[in-house]
Formats: sequence, structure tokens, C-alpha cells
Amino acid sequence: MKDNAKTPPDKPKPPFWRGRKLAEFSKAEWESLCDGCGRCCLVKLEDEDTGEIHFTDVGCRLLDVKAARCADYGHRSRRVKDCLRLDPENAGALKWLPPTCAYRLIARGEDLPHWHPLVSGRRESVVEAGISILGRVGPLEDEVSMDEIVEHIVAWPGKVPKAAKKTARKKQR
Repeated sequence: MKDNAKTPPDKPKPPFWRGRKLAEFSKAEWESLCDGCGRCCLVKLEDEDTGEIHFTDVGCRLLDVKAARCADYGHRSRRVKDCLRLDPENAGALKWLPPTCAYRLIARGEDLPHWHPLVSGRRESVVEAGISILGRVGPLEDEVSMDEIVEHIVAWPGKVPKAAKKTARKKQR
């Protein structure tokens, strides 16, 4: 006897980042989470008394300001001694990661925002949402003294731009 009942279509597979811990991601999945904004490549200052983080518009010496990317990503830790590598253990705890950082969001159980390239399918969406550092970087760290860096403290790297707030981030299920 033939079963005439239609089988329901397969549900679409959820994106790889939903419902998983960062430690479960492959190297390629991990790297694809970076939206290429460049905010983590800006110099940050920490108040020794309060622990408060102050963002600056001063770029790391390896920052390619035209591409908003590290000019020597593979060797960055050797060339910049205080360059901290993100990993699944520290991504959710680092206070200096911008609130828009995909590693931080996923570590906290949040979804990626609408402008993230993995969601939008377009690298330009990071610039359109005002997340990228393109056109906003001051000098590179080798071009200013430590005393001058404090003159470059800015708030924007620690904030979510209005254009990026179109769709509120939702908790993953």
C-alpha cells in the first residue's frame, strides 16, 4: 500500500554559529566570525586605578587603515608584543572588545546582527552600518608618543552606531 501523505520539506539548517559554543568552531568558522571592522586594532588604554577601558582612534602599527585589517595577521603576535589573540576562553571576558564584536556576542549567547557579513552576505554592510573604522582612524601608534595617545581618546569604538541598531540582537535559542 502506497502512503500518499506528503513528507514535510526539510527544515533549513541553522547557521553554524547558532546554538554552539565558540570552542566547537572549526578554524575556518572561527576566522569567518570576524566582521573586519578593525575596532580591535585600535589602541585601548586601561585606567590602572579603576580598570576602565578608554578607546582611542590610534591604530596599531600593523593596521592597514585602507583595508581595516592587520597588515601581517599571521605574524602579528611576533611583531606586536601586546597583541592579544582571541580564543574561546577569553572572547566573552575581554572588556576591551567592542560591543559589536561577533566573538563577544556569540560567547554571550547572542546572535549576529543584521549587518554582519555572515548574515547580510556582503562585506560592505559593516561599513554601511557604521561599524568599520574606515575613515575614522587617527595616527598609528608609532606616530604618537604615549603622552599624546590620551589626546586621541574617543567613545565611538565602544558604542553601537544608530545604523547598526536597526534590528535588536536576539538571544539565541
